[in-house]
Amino acid sequence: MPEFSTDYDFKFKDCFLGAQMLFVAFGALVLVPLLTGFDPNVALFTAGLGTLIFQIITRGRVPIFLASSFAFIAPIIYGVKTWGIPGTLCGLAAAGVVYIILSFLVRWQGSDIIKRVLPPVVTGPVIMVIGLILAPVAVFMTMGKTGDGAVVLFPQSTAMVIGLASLATTVLVSILGRGILKLIPILCGIAVGYILSLIYGIVDFSPVAKAPWFKIPDFVFPEWNLEAIIYILPIAIAPAIEHFGDVMAISGVTGKDYLKEPGIQNTMLGDGIATSLASFLGGPPNTTYSEVTGAVALTKAFNPAIMTWAAITAVLLAFVGKLGALLQTIPAPVMGGIMLLLFGAIMVVGLNTLVKSGDDLMEARNLSIVALILIFGIGGMSFSAGQFNLQGIGLAGILGVLLNLILPRGKSE
Repeated sequence: MPEFSTDYDFKFKDCFLGAQMLFVAFGALVLVPLLTGFDPNVALFTAGLGTLIFQIITRGRVPIFLASSFAFIAPIIYGVKTWGIPGTLCGLAAAGVVYIILSFLVRWQGSDIIKRVLPPVVTGPVIMVIGLILAPVAVFMTMGKTGDGAVVLFPQSTAMVIGLASLATTVLVSILGRGILKLIPILCGIAVGYILSLIYGIVDFSPVAKAPWFKIPDFVFPEWNLEAIIYILPIAIAPAIEHFGDVMAISGVTGKDYLKEPGIQNTMLGDGIATSLASFLGGPPNTTYSEVTGAVALTKAFNPAIMTWAAITAVLLAFVGKLGALLQTIPAPVMGGIMLLLFGAIMVVGLNTLVKSGDDLMEARNLSIVALILIFGIGGMSFSAGQFNLQGIGLAGILGVLLNLILPRGKSE
């Protein structure tokens, strides 16, 4: 049995703080399955289970909640359309294995090995591609169409009012909100958009009426698919690097160096196992949530056991059938409006990664790496050999890693 930290104090009164942490993460947590066609109840279950596993591996030392990763939205959408959900889950499970391998690499060589193989000049543009490649999906859904723009679901004028109101609410709450409200801009945007959708009469409640109160989540199991693995594996680069930043952020909030104890190798191992396990059950990959880190800073609730209560609450809610049905009644324009900001924000995270690195982007080597990652990824460049096919974000990620390893460095470097 792992020896838990003395900071880990499991008290029943903390269950309310745990429920509050889940409330902060809830909007973002369920957004990913709603956008990708996954079951939101399964996402709740795997987020809770993944957090519990993370705490066991890190010996209850880090107040972190794991849930749906935005970085995988684009590959999941493409994968579901190309290989179906089971095939896509195979690739997502492999992404978790990448985290596990990286954790052992760090354990062996130290964290500097990751910075050498995956510097900001590679991870920054890869993250930018993830956000930019999703832009058309957000625009189409805001206009009342399906994500690919092929089918009109709602009148454009109605959809635009709802979508832009959701967007405006999310932006204003993130800028002007105070206290706990500032941490839930996505949830506020969904609420306002949903109320407008009710006023316009475009919400269908029939699935909620048919759904039972208690229901075992619709778990889906992966099927072997090598193409999905090759496509999704490189995308794991970006969230793996972001994991470092998230652990550093929570370290700054609590005043403890989690990079040393329990160690980044253990936090990444926990994230990787949680991601693979989620994929084996039909849930999206897991990641650490900055919203929850903000809530920890606001409430000064540093006890990691609070995240245990958040995880238990998520698992229990996963068995409420009507909750999942209600979430799936949220109209496309509501989600589209929020995605306009969300996908742009992902792009800005990548841009900020480059800016903070201080690298000279006009230096020939850096310019070549950044330029080619962006053009290959956004332009849809593809490489095929027989049944093997690599394109989009996956191709851009592999290209960036290879260019960083093989291009000669200048004398100044």
